[in-house]
Amino acid sequence: MIKLIKPVVFVIALIPFIILLVRIFQNDLGPDPVQELSLETGEWTLQFLILAIAMTPLRRITNRIEFVRHRRMIGLFALFYATLHLAVWLTFLLEFRWLAILEEVIERPYITVGFSSYLILLALGLTSPKFMLRKLGKNWKRLHKLVYVAAVLGVLHLLWILRLDIGSAVFYGSLVAVLLGYRLWFYLRAGFRSRKRTKTA
Repeated sequence: MIKLIKPVVFVIALIPFIILLVRIFQNDLGPDPVQELSLETGEWTLQFLILAIAMTPLRRITNRIEFVRHRRMIGLFALFYATLHLAVWLTFLLEFRWLAILEEVIERPYITVGFSSYLILLALGLTSPKFMLRKLGKNWKRLHKLVYVAAVLGVLHLLWILRLDIGSAVFYGSLVAVLLGYRLWFYLRAGFRSRKRTKTA
């Protein structure tokens, strides 16, 4: 049963991509297809990123290890949709004009923020295999804590361009804030318990 869950999660994570492909072939992306593709892939990136961050709290709350078993795959799908989002921007909006791309990244803050978020996700994706965990040791955990930074930057990116309705951006931002708050609470509680054990020892 456990072995079946992984391919099921994989197929479910591909559904947004399949829907986008169907909409492309049916010419069903509205009056501005490029903008629609950009928004859809950007929003799915953030959703998968938030879902990946939520896996550890869900495991701690429910005491079910199944959640963290799929965290890596979900995180890689966040990178997948982020890469599609970047590809739409590079291909259709800037047509791979490298000087224009550099100018956009430098001069437009929301592009700088979004690109920074992507670079973090790329670094996390490249270091996600188990051999990288062994190679990096304790630094692996430090590096992968940057997932929270990527999420915050992703929310700012969507909020800044104001092409997603403000309600959605606030909703995603609230989810990230709750997950960050839980992380901080867990860290402070663990530190308090550690100090308490030291005093009573």
